[in-house]
Amino acid sequence: MNIKNNKKSKSLKRSFIPNLATVFNMFLGFLAITLILNDEPIKAGWVMMVAILFDVIDGKLARLMGLSSRFGTEFDSLADTISFCAVPSVLVYSIYVDGLPSLLKVIISFIPLLFGTIRLAKFNIISDENPKPYFIGLTTPLSAITIISFMLFNYQLYGDMGDPRLAIFLIIILSFLEISPVRFSKFPLLSLKKGRSNNLRLFGIFIALFTLVFFKGLVLFPLMSIYISWSIIQWMLNHDRLSGESQIKSEKPGD
Repeated sequence: MNIKNNKKSKSLKRSFIPNLATVFNMFLGFLAITLILNDEPIKAGWVMMVAILFDVIDGKLARLMGLSSRFGTEFDSLADTISFCAVPSVLVYSIYVDGLPSLLKVIISFIPLLFGTIRLAKFNIISDENPKPYFIGLTTPLSAITIISFMLFNYQLYGDMGDPRLAIFLIIILSFLEISPVRFSKFPLLSLKKGRSNNLRLFGIFIALFTLVFFKGLVLFPLMSIYISWSIIQWMLNHDRLSGESQIKSEKPGD
């Protein structure tokens, strides 16, 4: 009995580490909201970049330490709701819907929060013990990164937050991609022993981080646009191929 209690106590103590990363993610999301409300959306954007790092860290830490749990999954989802669903909605309301009727402003701003929470709930339902090398639907952190990087890109290049019409169009596209069947590659594992595909993706991530340090807001939005576009094209090609193969099988005589 004492041995079981000791193991349980140690497990709880160890689970504090990934959960602390989740707390930082949540706190930074809340901090970003306060910055947006105080007319500092650019600072909020960079705070969100750090929040995304903590979101990546908490899951990887939990898996490395063998501490994946239902509580950790739900806690992470709640943190993501604040950081990657609520923050983009507040950002949209603050800078991209001025001049629109009040109700329309609220509806458009609500889109990232609505579709983001649907995406998170859907992910929790379909996630299984055998993880695949891809996500079905765009993840909420990647959707949030794309919206924020659009703002940072325009601010650094033109000195403004970007064309509101383009921003709203982008938000609608990203939101539907979150609940779509499109497959998006996961971030690579931090290992050079996981195959050529993983190594190439890992190399790409390091190049992206390196260029981000030097070029800041100019790099991330083009990279995210390429990643999303390539994922859609690849999914469409694979989908057509699989549909063609299944049709050929169904047309075989004697079936």
